[in-house]
Amino acid sequence: MSRSEWSPLPASLAPMLAAAGSPPVGRLAEWAVEMKWDGVRALAFISDGQIRLVSRTGKDISRTYPEVAGPAEVLGTGAPPEQLLLDGEIVAFTDGKPDFEALQPRMHVSSADAALRLAATIPVTYLAFDVLQLEGVPLLSLPYASRRETLKTIMGNGPGLLIPPDFPGPDLDAVREASVATGLEGVVAKRLDSVYEPGARSGNWLKVKNLLQQEVVVAGWKPGQGNRAGLIGSLLVGVHSSSGALLYAGHVGTGFSDSVLRMLTRLLEPLRRPGSPFDGPVPAEYAGPAVWVEPRLVIEVTFNRWTRAGRMRAPAYRGLRDDKDPADVVRET
Repeated sequence: MSRSEWSPLPASLAPMLAAAGSPPVGRLAEWAVEMKWDGVRALAFISDGQIRLVSRTGKDISRTYPEVAGPAEVLGTGAPPEQLLLDGEIVAFTDGKPDFEALQPRMHVSSADAALRLAATIPVTYLAFDVLQLEGVPLLSLPYASRRETLKTIMGNGPGLLIPPDFPGPDLDAVREASVATGLEGVVAKRLDSVYEPGARSGNWLKVKNLLQQEVVVAGWKPGQGNRAGLIGSLLVGVHSSSGALLYAGHVGTGFSDSVLRMLTRLLEPLRRPGSPFDGPVPAEYAGPAVWVEPRLVIEVTFNRWTRAGRMRAPAYRGLRDDKDPADVVRET
């Protein structure tokens, strides 16, 4: 290719997003399946021997992850391409498994010195699952299957980059079972013939999450703001320990319709009390504005996983369980 035909890297690009759902059972052969990695989505812009990382919101996060950004040699064992644009996820691993909780101290760090210190103790890896431009040629209009094959030929895995595997669509159930065993969020199914749609939440990519369910006791709420003014913003919930202590298990702020919020507000208002019913600490950002209630109401939630602090990650309201005794609510395994 002549330099006159060489396309520069785009100034910015919004990543393609997956919609919730599952591919049709009778057409799984038209799809591929990848693990859904629990990390920070980022595009890697590579040119002139340097790597620049850009978040899903368009923010340059190169200084935050110095072991991945910087000289392009960190991406693999061979000589890196002169120009490359990758889509992927920044992930921290603990005992060989992705650990979003371990990644937390790395996020939002803008000081180069602080980022270098953290990189020494909590290293991250860039998991590249798509290639969007290579050596002056945009690849967005190529089908996913072709982009994936191209990605596998670019370079070998290195200390800063891994190219995770993809699997045939008919293996969906087996891959989901493996994602559960590994503690991942779920899987992403992608149509083999799908083009890359920047910024779109497309039905050609479908995320199939592994969700857990748990009954929890409502112990308070954080007042809503904006369109939730005068209603509940989020619920503060807990579970009982083996000794009967009510322990904080997280806050639930999604999954509500307006009618459900009004119903819960009506049920909880008469249960107000002056202090926290939890037998332990609650994060200050929730305890400060909290309206505490007697722990008599039980709801069911779905969530991704338990954190090491004993809290649910990304819980969502599923329904009221007025058939459950709050005293019987314990953490389910």
